[in-house]
Amino acid sequence: MTPDAGPVDPGHAAESEWLPRWGLTPVGDAVTTASSTLTPVRTRDGAPAMIKLSHSEEETRGAALLDAWDGHGAVRVLRRQGDAVLIERAEDPYALVTLVETGDDDAATRILCRTADTLHAASDAVMITDARLRPVPLEQWFRDLFAHEDDSDLQRRGATIARRLLGEQREVRVLHGDLHHGNVLHFGDRGWLAIDPKGLVGDRAFDFCNLLCNPSHEVALRPGRLERQFRVVTEAASLDAKRLADWLVAWCALSSTWFAIDGADALAASAARIGERAMTLVP
Repeated sequence: MTPDAGPVDPGHAAESEWLPRWGLTPVGDAVTTASSTLTPVRTRDGAPAMIKLSHSEEETRGAALLDAWDGHGAVRVLRRQGDAVLIERAEDPYALVTLVETGDDDAATRILCRTADTLHAASDAVMITDARLRPVPLEQWFRDLFAHEDDSDLQRRGATIARRLLGEQREVRVLHGDLHHGNVLHFGDRGWLAIDPKGLVGDRAFDFCNLLCNPSHEVALRPGRLERQFRVVTEAASLDAKRLADWLVAWCALSSTWFAIDGADALAASAARIGERAMTLVP
């Protein structure tokens, strides 16, 4: 579920208007989702790029954050105007999901942790660069969990933990908010870069939770996998194990709530199972 998927200005220019305006040549079909329309293109000088037209406040906020990161750990914004953004496009097929599938799960996790650290290190510069950027506080991000906390034991437990953690946040940073194996891509000489941020602000430990639930719930629930990758994350990101485990329980409760609201009962159940496993990670 997209928490704030409300429409932006419906009068924004259509894709057909932006292509000639920015001198772009489409090299594939456009893909439209509830939140955006994406079209792979090449620029006038032949560089691979992607144009995204945002249909929600969340996507527009994410584009502004990418622009403010200015290529530090994230994909570089080439042009941005209104609800349209032109970003670098990865052509290298080398992907984190492939690393996991070929038995190098630990390496994929460490890459995600390094990417998160790079993004977090630019937090102060981001807020100074664009004072108009208004990342969403984690307190607001968890509002759906608090509204549904009586729906299950996990949601009650997750909401209780979330309230405590939100009241004692540490190392507050601008957060990606959706860091996982599909949102960090390889850009050749530029290395591994993040795409599609949600644009949040809060305790940096939160940004490491979603990657532990990916690249799929099925993978995350393989015997011993969560326990091993949890240890990799705590070491690679220098995180307190108890706090990370608590944030993971809270995140799984929130994620399960969103899936349930969207009617994706199987995903809600598997997210809940990850949350239940997370409760056993630290004695």
